[in-house]
Amino acid sequence: MPLSLRSADKRRVLVFGASGHAKVVLDILRLLGGFVIAGLLDDFKPIGFECLGERVVGTLRDLASLAAEYGDPQIIVAVGDNWKRSLIVQQIQQISPSSTFLSAIHPSAQIGSDVSIGAGTVIMAGAVVNAGARIGPFCILNTRASLDHDSTMGEFASLAPAATIGGGASIGSFTNIGIGATVLQEMSIGKHTVIGAGAVVTKAVPDEVVAYGTPARVIRSRKPGDRYLSESLLREAAGVGR
Repeated sequence: MPLSLRSADKRRVLVFGASGHAKVVLDILRLLGGFVIAGLLDDFKPIGFECLGERVVGTLRDLASLAAEYGDPQIIVAVGDNWKRSLIVQQIQQISPSSTFLSAIHPSAQIGSDVSIGAGTVIMAGAVVNAGARIGPFCILNTRASLDHDSTMGEFASLAPAATIGGGASIGSFTNIGIGATVLQEMSIGKHTVIGAGAVVTKAVPDEVVAYGTPARVIRSRKPGDRYLSESLLREAAGVGR
């Protein structure tokens, strides 16, 4: 079981990221309390840049020296994009192989019995994870997302706010389920796939595609690392298939 910040942890923490998603993660860490945020790491923000009152103290290149200075702190990667998050984790593991990754669970999240949560996963306010669910490492369950009983999420997968996953469903690694989307029970979603906002998935969806609409249908293929749906496609999704 990974170290978790649902219960207070008194060790120092380095947070990678200094944008909107990082704000939400920092808010969770503050609510949990009992530890010190040593600083933020970000490759695109200058040293001293502030995010929710916390300062950027360096980039990934500075990780080894900062880890020594702060006594091998725990790390949480606060980057919302699944693929980018995976690349950062890989770099951290190469630079500092002994680094420990945290899972952070908002105090208002509801976690059922016999649930497995991988290292580095973030579960946000109002999320529900029901009994027997399995969540891989470095996943995101966003605000009010719901993962029902016996469902699984592969590594680096994410549920956007208010996404709803029925019982016994399977979400592939690196897959993103969009805002307000619904995946019916026992459905299987492949790896590196994107399900658009508001979609309703009523049949299996393969690897490396974009699907949206009600019911959801495959619109096009995508490659690992491709950007998520554009805002225009997300808006369009609301009217597809009706």
